[in-house]
Amino acid sequence: MGVFDVFGKSLKKTRDAMFGAISGLAGAGQIDEAFYDDLEEHLILADVGVTTTEKIITSVKAKALRDHFNTGEQVIALVKETIKEMLEVEEPFNLSGTPCVLLMIGVNGVGKTTSAAKLAALYKSQGKKVLLAAGDTFRAAATEQLEIWANRLEIDIVKKPEGSDPSAVIFDAVSMATAQGYDIVICDTAGRLHTKKNLMEELNKISRVAKKAAETCSVETLLVLDAVTGQNAIRQATEFIDAADATGIVLTKLDGTAKGGSVISIKDSLGLPVRFVTVGESVDDLMAFDAEAFAEALFMEE
Repeated sequence: MGVFDVFGKSLKKTRDAMFGAISGLAGAGQIDEAFYDDLEEHLILADVGVTTTEKIITSVKAKALRDHFNTGEQVIALVKETIKEMLEVEEPFNLSGTPCVLLMIGVNGVGKTTSAAKLAALYKSQGKKVLLAAGDTFRAAATEQLEIWANRLEIDIVKKPEGSDPSAVIFDAVSMATAQGYDIVICDTAGRLHTKKNLMEELNKISRVAKKAAETCSVETLLVLDAVTGQNAIRQATEFIDAADATGIVLTKLDGTAKGGSVISIKDSLGLPVRFVTVGESVDDLMAFDAEAFAEALFMEE
């Protein structure tokens, strides 16, 4: 199944809920303020967010005026084009140096540990030598869960007893990877509420230690967000970005929500690229985000 097909399938709930109604505006015979009011309402209901919706409407109006577009079909095509442009990533994912480090951060329950395992499977399938680091030392079950994944995927793992300093786990993992020629270290961390100052300070320490351990290599800090939470994900994210210098987003459970429109406002509001999405429960259901495929899937015909 190609990337366009996968996004088409995973965004079915979002499309059925609201973007189908937006596509329905393509049949409009008159483009006036009432048309744009309807378009704005549908985008907001699709969880695109008020501020991001206003940007889309302003851009679409300007393009329609420039190109003398006067049919619903033409304007909806501009909406799709604008969404794609908003989601496109200028900077490629940085995997330079050996080993490069991927640090997974976020609140409890968003799927960090599972996403770390799925990323490990993805890179192993590309021929990379991958090491997992069990940096969630607060929850014994997290280390056990990651170890189960590591055994299943036949990937090495660095772990320490429950209650250990998570920064020490990350440092040891990167040091081991450097010494033994691993390509990538994927580091799980404990979930934490963004309102807990001491835990956010600890996350900042983990980030500093990872960068120090991999001085000549890239460190990508991936903020894991749950697509089901929609706009609330944005409110959760800001403190994490500040604390750990997040560089990208992993959006989980995209297939399980009608709030897929939040992807657009997450990128627009946070200024971070969506790097990966998960679209199912299996280990192979994590994929690199594709702006064009996402925009096409929102408006595709069944």
